[in-house]
Amino acid sequence: MSSQTISPPLAGPGRPVESPGALAARHGLSVSGARPSLRAYTGQLWARRHFITAFATARLTAQYSQAKLGQLWQLMTPLLNAAVYYLIFGILLGTSRNVPDFVPFLVTGVFIWTFTANSIMNGTRAISGNLGLVRALHFPRASLPIALALQQFQQLLFSLGALTVILAIFGQFPSVSWLLAVPALLLQSVFNTGLSMAMARWAARTPDIAQLMPFLLRTWMYTSGVMWSIPVVLKNHDLPQWAMLALQCNPAAVSIDLMRFALIDSYTSAQLPPHVWALALGWAVLFGVGGFVYFWKAEERYGRG
Repeated sequence: MSSQTISPPLAGPGRPVESPGALAARHGLSVSGARPSLRAYTGQLWARRHFITAFATARLTAQYSQAKLGQLWQLMTPLLNAAVYYLIFGILLGTSRNVPDFVPFLVTGVFIWTFTANSIMNGTRAISGNLGLVRALHFPRASLPIALALQQFQQLLFSLGALTVILAIFGQFPSVSWLLAVPALLLQSVFNTGLSMAMARWAARTPDIAQLMPFLLRTWMYTSGVMWSIPVVLKNHDLPQWAMLALQCNPAAVSIDLMRFALIDSYTSAQLPPHVWALALGWAVLFGVGGFVYFWKAEERYGRG
């Protein structure tokens, strides 16, 4: 008796129709651009770490390539902002009278705030500003907001040289306490990167967010003690204790406080909110992990529609 190939039964009366998904799975087909598991996605990002670093460095180099002063604008922009804030808040409004070492206090706040603000603004444009790359190549899309956050970290490191000189001019010289700036900056970087990824997903779906962010960031800056001391200015105001704690414990204020504590002798632990290092770690974990997972959940939708 000769053998013969038996074909799968065709759909007909009384036979269930096989769904397209089941048919594709039976033949080993998968959805194009499907979201990988979180573990696999993390592995893909690690495999592309050299691309992320190169992309960040290239963006940093090209940022001021058309300006005559070139990379000097990396230093001049936060310094000019600090000069404007010193004129308005330090001289006209007199907030410098009750803050020792006001210039180091102000410049440190401006540099650290600029790091966070620029990371968030770049995050809102991470997908929408690179649609050609997103649609042309297959790679984990989180590479873009991570690379843009890394770009801002590189720029901050470049700017810290100028900050060191300014601190020395006003009598703040390197000491053992300056080593605390390392974990403070690392925690802030994780927080910035996570928030940048969250904003990248949000802005990819709602592009108008990029137009709204400057106003939100300006409000956040004024409530984060960048150019004024929260406990000094508010000590004579009849604010509830919870409101004072909310101002002191917001993540931008925590990062600025830790850097001032590390770099400025007159900025003591008495001016820090309770459990400040635990707060910094908590914000970093919450936004670092949460922002990454939030971005990953929409991986297959970026650049479509």
